[in-house]
Amino acid sequence: MSVLAVAETAPSIATQMFGSGLIGLREGLETGIVVMILVAFLVKAGRRDTLKWVWLGVGTAVAMVALIFFVIHYGTSTVTGLTAEVIAGVASLAAVAIVTAMVLWMRTAAKNISGELRSGMEKALTVGPTAVLTLSFFAVGREGVETALLMVGYAENTNGSLWPLLGLLLGILVAAVLTVFLYFGAIKINFAVFFKYTGIFLIVVAAGILAYGIRALQIGGWLPGGSAVAFDITAHYDASSWYGTVLAGIFNFRPEPTYLQVIGWTAYIVIVLFLFLRPVRVPANPEHAVSNS
Repeated sequence: MSVLAVAETAPSIATQMFGSGLIGLREGLETGIVVMILVAFLVKAGRRDTLKWVWLGVGTAVAMVALIFFVIHYGTSTVTGLTAEVIAGVASLAAVAIVTAMVLWMRTAAKNISGELRSGMEKALTVGPTAVLTLSFFAVGREGVETALLMVGYAENTNGSLWPLLGLLLGILVAAVLTVFLYFGAIKINFAVFFKYTGIFLIVVAAGILAYGIRALQIGGWLPGGSAVAFDITAHYDASSWYGTVLAGIFNFRPEPTYLQVIGWTAYIVIVLFLFLRPVRVPANPEHAVSNS
């Protein structure tokens, strides 16, 4: 392979790994924080004997998430033609819907998740090992399913490349290391700032996946306007350049989008960013709010 070929290939690989790596880092940290809260509660409560059930629940959830990703993504890889486009489009839209719901949910739930997990674990301890395993399974699985579906939509535009998957795994590995450091107090992270800006990033990525899904369904004949191009900058746009690989590899940008893609992308960005960035309302009198709920 020539030096020029390496130079042209490297940005594409790097951008694919960067986008999925950041997804893995954010989602991995969310999952790591959940596990850290559960483990810390059990250690403080002197119930180290139940940690094995937590780890079993975590392991089962991780296996389920991996199965979901491989079944959806690789299970449909043998399908070709318009059917493949329809499957890719539906999978992308499903990923966008679930990721959007989870990002908006995390916006308000982050402040209360620690107390809810501790309360849930306290109740699970009184029930038995099965309840502890189930709690950890669903707590981790909830985050993991979001990651799996987001990666399905993200990977649909990489032509079967394994680099996004590798980037995801590296991001999760970094998140696991950071979680261990956080647990032992070696580092501190401003989670409000971290989740705010990575949340914005995920919303923009999801908007690109939405546009990709719309285009796939247009090609498959499920949506109209496949030939109605909003603008075409292919004459001035180098898809093999550094900016071309960044925009395509991370944000699914194409230089000749249809009107429906542009409308869908713009509407999603405006609406979801507004919902995500608006201030979280806190009751003036929490005790009064609770008593009346």
